[in-house]
Amino acid sequence: MSDTSESLHRKIEGAAELESVVRTMKALAASSIAQYERAVISLDDYYRTVELGLIASLSQAGAVLHTGDSHRTERMLAVVFGSDQGLVGQFNEQLADYVIGKMKNSQTQMIAVGERVEGHLTDAGLPVTARFSVPNSIAAITSLVGRILSEIETMRGSVSHVFLFHQRPKTGSVYEPVMQRLLPLDDAWRQGLSGIRWPTKNLPQIIGGAESTIKALVREYLFISLFRACAESLASENASRLVAMRRAEKNIGELLADLNQDFHRLRQNSIDEELFDVIAGYELLSGGRRPVG
Repeated sequence: MSDTSESLHRKIEGAAELESVVRTMKALAASSIAQYERAVISLDDYYRTVELGLIASLSQAGAVLHTGDSHRTERMLAVVFGSDQGLVGQFNEQLADYVIGKMKNSQTQMIAVGERVEGHLTDAGLPVTARFSVPNSIAAITSLVGRILSEIETMRGSVSHVFLFHQRPKTGSVYEPVMQRLLPLDDAWRQGLSGIRWPTKNLPQIIGGAESTIKALVREYLFISLFRACAESLASENASRLVAMRRAEKNIGELLADLNQDFHRLRQNSIDEELFDVIAGYELLSGGRRPVG
C-alpha cells in the first residue's frame, strides 16, 4: 500500500525525533569518555607512588609478603567488567570471547560486572558466582570496588589466582580486551616490581615496620587496579556507544533524506494532478462556449 502525504509526514516527524535522541546520546557518550579517561590519568601518579612504596618496603630486611597457601588447588577467579546497557556494538561479545579463550582450560569462577556480559559468560558455561551493576558515575566506582574486594576476600580460601578482564581504550573510538593478574602477590609479581627503578640513589627508611606498611600499600594496589579497570571499561563502553550512535545518526539521516524525497515527490504529483484537473476543466468549459459555425 502506497504512503499518503499524512503518513509520510508522521514518519518524517518520528525519524526527526529519533535523530534528536541519538544526537543527545552521542553527546553524552563523548562527554563520558573524556570524564572516565581523566579519572584513569589522575590515578597514574598515585599508582606510581604506591608502586614505589612497595619497592621500598619489600627491599627492607626481613620484609615478608604473605600471599596465602602455596599448595591450594589451582582454581581461578575472574572479575569481568562489561555493560548493563545495550547500544554498544560487540563490546560484551568481544570481551566474553576473550575471557573464554583465556580461561577455557581452567577451573574458573566468575564475578561479572554488568548484566549483558554475565549473559554471554553463562551461555558459554562459565559459572558466575556474583554479579554487580555497572556504576553510572565516577563517584559510584569506589563503592563498587569495595564490594568486589569484599567478595574476593570471601572467596580467597577457594581460589589460587584472581584475574581482571576488561576493555581498554585505544587511540580513537576503539578499544581492546585486556587481562591483568591481580593475585597472588608472589615472586613473579615481586620480580615485576623489581624492574621499576627508584628515582634516587638511596631508598627511604620504613617507619613503623615494613610488614604493616606493605599490607596497607597492597590494599591500595588492589583498590587502584580495580578502580582503573572499571574506569577504563566505562570509557571503552562509551566509545563503543559513540560509534553506534554515529552509525545510527548516519542511517537516520539517510532515511530522512529518502522520506523527504518521497514526500516532495508525492506532493508534486498531487500538485500536478490538481493542475491537470484545472486545465481539463478549463478546456471543457472553453469548449462549451465555442460558437457554432
